[in-house]
Amino acid sequence: MAFRAAIFDLDGVLVDSARLHFVAWKRIADELDIPFDAHDNEALKGVDRMGSLEHILKLGGVSLDLAAREALAARKNGYYLDALATMSDADILPGSTALLARARAAGLSIGVASASRNATTVLDRAGLSGAVDFVADAAKVARSKPAPDIFLACADAFGVAPGECVGFEDAAAGVAAIKAAGMIAIGIGDVKILAAADLIFASTAQVALDQVLGLAPVAPQV
Repeated sequence: MAFRAAIFDLDGVLVDSARLHFVAWKRIADELDIPFDAHDNEALKGVDRMGSLEHILKLGGVSLDLAAREALAARKNGYYLDALATMSDADILPGSTALLARARAAGLSIGVASASRNATTVLDRAGLSGAVDFVADAAKVARSKPAPDIFLACADAFGVAPGECVGFEDAAAGVAAIKAAGMIAIGIGDVKILAAADLIFASTAQVALDQVLGLAPVAPQV
């Protein structure tokens, strides 16, 4: 067996749009008088919009009905889209373009598995759309990370077995999703936070693809 596909999270792995999400969520938290800082924001990485809002509400001990929660989530998305309009190729994380090119040269299909429903827009703004073969639609998967659904959607789109895929993530929830999908997980970031990954690099720029591809793919279960 050999790897046939590489599947990447977006925010914090390929582009620096995570900062835009933080700014938007911070505005929502401030409006609710809920203390929220960069440390609190770590728990939102890889989590979908409603899940992130629920976490913030719990931080403040705030309970809202579904209509109010949906209104807040929509407002947050508006704040994020306002900030996203300023994104460009300057927001591509160092090493991302080269990593995608190396993966392509190695014959891998390239997918993006992001919890963001704006993933396609982010890729367009950053100028990375042409480097990706498939973007999983977060709105169409039944369960968000740490469930494996969005990574499995990429494998299905490529017609490859999950064990033939390697996933790249900067969030603990994302690493859990990759492992639950039966794929090899590569962590990008803090070793302590991403301890469950099969291999960890401090940043995208430090990813050694030869070392990654030297790992043994996950054998199919019988």
